[in-house]
Amino acid sequence: MCKVSVIMPCFNDGEYIKESIDSVLNQTYEEVELIIINDGSTDVLTNNILNNLSHPKIRVFKTSNIGPSAARNFGISKSTGKYILPVDADDLIHSFYIEECVKQLNSNDNVGIVYCYAELFGEQAGRWDLPEYSFEKMLLDNIIFVTSMFRKKDWEIIGGFNENLVHGMEDYDFWLSILELEREVVQLKEVYFYYRIKKISRTTKFSDDSKIVKDTYKTLYLNHSAFYQKYSNEYAIALRDALIEQIYINKKLADLGPILNKVKRMGKVKRLIKKILIR
Repeated sequence: MCKVSVIMPCFNDGEYIKESIDSVLNQTYEEVELIIINDGSTDVLTNNILNNLSHPKIRVFKTSNIGPSAARNFGISKSTGKYILPVDADDLIHSFYIEECVKQLNSNDNVGIVYCYAELFGEQAGRWDLPEYSFEKMLLDNIIFVTSMFRKKDWEIIGGFNENLVHGMEDYDFWLSILELEREVVQLKEVYFYYRIKKISRTTKFSDDSKIVKDTYKTLYLNHSAFYQKYSNEYAIALRDALIEQIYINKKLADLGPILNKVKRMGKVKRLIKKILIR
């Protein structure tokens, strides 16, 4: 049975990490080790929990706030598994997830990434509205979350997660590197991953600054320019399709504008009548 190493960086996530740990330990697949990286946590609760953890399947390491990418690389360097699954310290995985991922990797040596459907919880709830996997969509944007299983040997070939992408998207950069190895991607058609939404997170900060977003995507393109040149036709067609879709979305929103304004005005009238009646 192949061992799976779950890599869990943690920075001040003591409020959530017990749930995350339990979701890893409650897997139907038994050959699992959990490597937790306490990445310079300053929170008393977090440090107390991690300092007192004792379980035969868990190892805890300390780093000095080196960031998610470097913390994952450090954890993977300490791992003994054939397969790697990153899980953030505030997220959850279904008890079948690891078993189902391993089946896919064992059945085809050229499969490089296995992931699944996902749900949101926390500040938002419901299905995570990510598109079905396609190579063309991956050329445009990241549609694979970091909690996906891959082979440690591929991580070694690539050289790990890019530690220079300080604002995020290091997982996208890593997946593009795996695609450069001509690996296949499998998307499981079940919800096995649960992504916690917080009011403020690294992701929300990234998406709030258009310049950072532009600079990051430019860096991603330049990091993989030969790959994009190789698939320039697919990339150009995907870009044109995305542009056309956005034009039609904007047109529909413009057509709906007068209707939405009317509904908004009606809402104001109703609230005014309600106030008058209450008086």
